[in-house]
Amino acid sequence: MVEHRMIDVNGIQLHIAERGEGPLVVLLHGFPESWHSWRHQFGPLAEAGFRVVAPDQRGYGGSDRPEDVAAYSILHLVGDVVGLVHALGEERAFVVGHDWGAPVAWHTALLRPDVVRGVAGLSVPPPFRGSRPPLQTMQERFEGRFYWNYFSRPGAADAEFAADTRTTLRKLLYSASGDAPDAGRPEQALVDLERGWLTDTPDPEVLPEWLTEQDLDVLTESFEPGFTGALNWYRNLDRNWELTAPWQGAVVSPPALYVYGDRDLVPAFPGTPELIERLPDLMPDLRRKPLVLPGCGHWTQQERPAEVNEALIGFLTELRD
Repeated sequence: MVEHRMIDVNGIQLHIAERGEGPLVVLLHGFPESWHSWRHQFGPLAEAGFRVVAPDQRGYGGSDRPEDVAAYSILHLVGDVVGLVHALGEERAFVVGHDWGAPVAWHTALLRPDVVRGVAGLSVPPPFRGSRPPLQTMQERFEGRFYWNYFSRPGAADAEFAADTRTTLRKLLYSASGDAPDAGRPEQALVDLERGWLTDTPDPEVLPEWLTEQDLDVLTESFEPGFTGALNWYRNLDRNWELTAPWQGAVVSPPALYVYGDRDLVPAFPGTPELIERLPDLMPDLRRKPLVLPGCGHWTQQERPAEVNEALIGFLTELRD
């Protein structure tokens, strides 16, 4: 059974879900998700001999939600992972992230390779710092319509998403999944600034097989306090670019695994397909070519749990043994 508790990390409290014994594996969710997005991984990873811990990251679920936007920088997020590993009585851990959790995992490996035994990212590839601030770049390229820019506007997405939390989550999850008719098209990430993002987002009459009403219940409850904490992550994108200047040109050195779906819109973002093609040359210890899951959309470990579990267990077991 998955057990839950609160743990003090870096001056805030994080809610964590945990199961199993053995080498520590930290699972980091993305937006708009929670620890529950890893529900299919707890059992198989624990049975394979690992201690599995999935926090609600800061700003999410049962964890603290600092009011200061600046408290959601990548350095704070990496600090939470490092602090969590140590608070759990460990010196090192395997770190796995999906969506926003992937950049946190990659940056933890980049900034603190001494703490990371191995790193895996789902959907979002490893970070290679660009030459210009990302929000500024997307603002100019898409005239402010890219979803990062919309999410960064004070109060805009916060109010739209909170108007009907359950409908918001259902639409966001379905529209980015492999089940959506236009899955994998990058133009999905553009927002009508007058109408908002959800107005034209499809709302399924029947949930896809990988998402139940009970799953939606759990996620909806976790977002009842609102979306602002989660959106504050996006409001730090340009600041993160500034803060990570000392690591310009650095590469992720721990053993690594990258998995994504061929109907995921993120790997189709401008410049990303070319980056993924070059990963075997850019990553010194990428253990296999990027694993592509046919028919899978953005919610990798939820849409394709069997394939993700097999890949993770193989990767983690090889490094453990």
